Amino acid sequence: MLKNLLIKNYALIEEISVEFSSGLTIITGETGAGKSILIDALGLLLGERASTEMIRSGAEKAIVEGLFAIQGNSRVADILRANENDIAEELIIRRELTNKGQSRCFVNDSPVSVSLLKEIGDALVDLHGQHEHQSLLRPETHIDFLDDFGGYGKEIESYQKFYRSLAELTSKKRELQEQEQQLKAKKSLYEFQIKEIDLVNPQSGEEEHLESELKILENTEKLNELTNGIHQLLYEAENSVRDGLVKARKMMEQLAEIDQTFMESVTDARSAEVIVDELSKQVQSYASRIEFNPDRLEEIRERLGALSMLKKKYGGTIDLLIEFRKKIGDEFRFAENFESEIAKLEKEIEAERKECGDAANIITAKRKESSVKLEKAILASIGELGIPKAQFVTLIQQRVVDRSANMLAVKVGTQLFEASANGVDHVEFFISTNVGEEPKPLVKVASGGEVSRIMLALKGALAQSDKTPLLIFDEIDTGVSGRIGQSVGLSLKKLSKHHQVIAITHLPQIAGLADTHFAVEKTETNKKTSTQLRKLDTEERVREVAKLMSGSEITEAGLKSARELMGIK
Repeated sequence: MLKNLLIKNYALIEEISVEFSSGLTIITGETGAGKSILIDALGLLLGERASTEMIRSGAEKAIVEGLFAIQGNSRVADILRANENDIAEELIIRRELTNKGQSRCFVNDSPVSVSLLKEIGDALVDLHGQHEHQSLLRPETHIDFLDDFGGYGKEIESYQKFYRSLAELTSKKRELQEQEQQLKAKKSLYEFQIKEIDLVNPQSGEEEHLESELKILENTEKLNELTNGIHQLLYEAENSVRDGLVKARKMMEQLAEIDQTFMESVTDARSAEVIVDELSKQVQSYASRIEFNPDRLEEIRERLGALSMLKKKYGGTIDLLIEFRKKIGDEFRFAENFESEIAKLEKEIEAERKECGDAANIITAKRKESSVKLEKAILASIGELGIPKAQFVTLIQQRVVDRSANMLAVKVGTQLFEASANGVDHVEFFISTNVGEEPKPLVKVASGGEVSRIMLALKGALAQSDKTPLLIFDEIDTGVSGRIGQSVGLSLKKLSKHHQVIAITHLPQIAGLADTHFAVEKTETNKKTSTQLRKLDTEERVREVAKLMSGSEITEAGLKSARELMGIK
């Protein structure tokens, strides 16, 4: 519900801050006082088009801000979650419009787009008057009204599981078909690339091994020279390292005979001799295996050259090259088996279409049953609301799809029908408000006041199931008075048990039923006109209702009649 509304520098409003309550809130005021400005400001807050002409003269920017309680409103929570906005128990929506034409929107102080603001607004408020947020004037919402009235949400959820699966399969098929020409064009290229890579057949880790072997083969002379040099130094040369160690060990033994503390050093000296012997043998063994092999050297060079060429063409490393080969191999096999893949998908789609169609058919049957009940409920209500000769028809249609059409469709019986997340039905309300006229689309023939009354009847029928917390009615009393006005007021009062309802009216029969009553007043200060909104106490309410009944001159008789109308002694 709307808890607080702040309007600054909007049209004739300099600044208004109003706290709203639950139940039925009535707003009244003289013609031209600015009642419509309030509704226009609310529309701006809910994402309607902005115009710099609405900025108060002399101000730099206009601001409209609303504080909404959203606890338990899953629709708003889903929208916020989907757009990565924080979810709290309260929501502050602000719209700013500068005289330079800039429009900024904020949700809980975070900037958002106008489209997101409008989406949130649609979930918070139904605004009935000449406004974009009048949901009844958007045919795409009619199916939701009917479904809410029918109460077959479980059947719709069951259908949607099949629908999501069908949508995924259909999307996959479409993607494959879009790839078909591209795959065919690339098939010969893939075949050439595969042959070129497979001819070399690169292996992971192979390049490092070959480069190590190449380095050895290219340095056989150097290796021979070094190994022979080491062997000479350690073992063969005069005054070799081994000879020196033997002499040192023998001298150490003599020391040990005199002083036992040198026994450990003797052991270390013997170990050093053994190490030198092992080093010498290792070097000799390695030297014996050194062989200059020009054929193998050339073979390695050619192999490394072939790998280098492939790397330059297809990948920076051997591993990337192998990965590329796997990728084009998969695409080549897919291109070769494209028809069978499509056939497999089509078989899956056909089965899912049947499941989806069966579920959709159940929903269609329930919609037809519900539409009859809804039509009766609407006609009974709008007759009391001043449209006695109306015809109200819920048109439910399906659109047949040609089997060759590449689109999402479900199968009902032997036919394919265009499908959406709501099923296969297209629902639109038709109405005739005059005798002898055929029902026509509601969005085209009903006046603002009539649409508001039809919405009132519809909301009354949907009172328990409708999820929009705030309903605002402007022009609902256009063309009605007396007994009809009383019926409109009672319907609003009844509706306010399930919703927060704000209604702008000039009828005392409606104003007298208010839980909260505000008066819109125009004042003039320092040669500037301002519109104010004032909450009325009980006596002020009585006087306001009396004024609506008898005009500007309020009499005792008028006050008495107002109290009787309001049920106040």
